[in-house]
Amino acid sequence: MQLHHPQLQVAPADLRPTQLTVGYAEVAAKRAEWAKLARKKRRELLGRHWFPGVLGPGGKIYIVDHHHLGLALIEEKVDSVPVLVQRDFSWLEPAVFWRTMEFNRWAHPYDAHGHRTDYDAFPAKLTDLTDDPYRTLSARVREAGGYSKDATPYAEFLWADFLRSRVKLKGKQPGKRALKQSLELAHTHEAAYLPGWSGLIV
Repeated sequence: MQLHHPQLQVAPADLRPTQLTVGYAEVAAKRAEWAKLARKKRRELLGRHWFPGVLGPGGKIYIVDHHHLGLALIEEKVDSVPVLVQRDFSWLEPAVFWRTMEFNRWAHPYDAHGHRTDYDAFPAKLTDLTDDPYRTLSARVREAGGYSKDATPYAEFLWADFLRSRVKLKGKQPGKRALKQSLELAHTHEAAYLPGWSGLIV
């Protein structure tokens, strides 16, 4: 039966990811933000940040956004989060489900090196997502004004892949030098094809 956008309360540990990586530093930042909030503010935040989801094989809920927040809330021992089920694909075979998800740009089967993977590589839990430091770097570039927030699915992953081949990281997380170099690159014509680009066409 096709569900009509029901909103559910689901334990974040039960949510299935539709990507393979996150930026661990971003997750840590979201945990720090959460820790500063009073109980009322936490309820308000969850009310504003419902998780868009798709019902998949076996009745599992696959989220198509907010992976960093979801992982942060698991680590903060949050019991439940609001999920808005956008589509019911529970009747599809797994291979067809993932092809349909990718066609709709609701799945990102790329690893921490930017390489395409098989659908079997998707982890079953948010806690199994691996770290991509360039995903953290792309978010910091956006926060510093390197590019604008854009509705294009997986926009920050596209920026991460752009930076991956151009900026060398010293250590596991991006530092000030990497951010400075990335900000300079973000405004060049070389990055003009990326979503949210804010450079000048000359």
